[in-house]
Amino acid sequence: MTTAIFYTSQCNHAKGVAKKISKAFDEIRIFDIAVTGSEYINDFKHIIFGVSTSNHGEMQKDWQKIWSDFKSIDFKGKTVAIFSLGDQVNYPDEFADAMKYVYDDLLKSGANIIGFTSTDSYNFNSSKAVIDDKFVGLVIDEVNQPHLTDKRIQDWADKIKEDLQHESS
Repeated sequence: MTTAIFYTSQCNHAKGVAKKISKAFDEIRIFDIAVTGSEYINDFKHIIFGVSTSNHGEMQKDWQKIWSDFKSIDFKGKTVAIFSLGDQVNYPDEFADAMKYVYDDLLKSGANIIGFTSTDSYNFNSSKAVIDDKFVGLVIDEVNQPHLTDKRIQDWADKIKEDLQHESS
């Protein structure tokens, strides 16, 4: 087994999204970092990180607890994708910002980052997680657009699987 999801969930939205993502993949493990911390991350070559943005652009508290350990992990040779939860109506000026913090550290550590997604069909003012008009991963808004969640996950998972197949070719 080479793929795992590591997430944390304050209101259980990220947990639900992680479970839906896992169903779109074969043989994928799910870890709640509030329970496991960063302990098992090095055991996997392909990793999906789930990070929620709390309050005004902050990383969720369980991510903050493991942040110093996370920043010391060498991601060279690992392929990583990120998903994030955000609320584009109540926090339109820092929508899904926390995903960018994870992205930046993964990039510094040499990770091959895949899974960028379009900003189309979202309505927000600003997001640190946007580079060249794309999110640095999948963004889910379970508060305002839950009807789009399943399709967004399936489309993203299909793209991730395709990218991973090309990687192994």
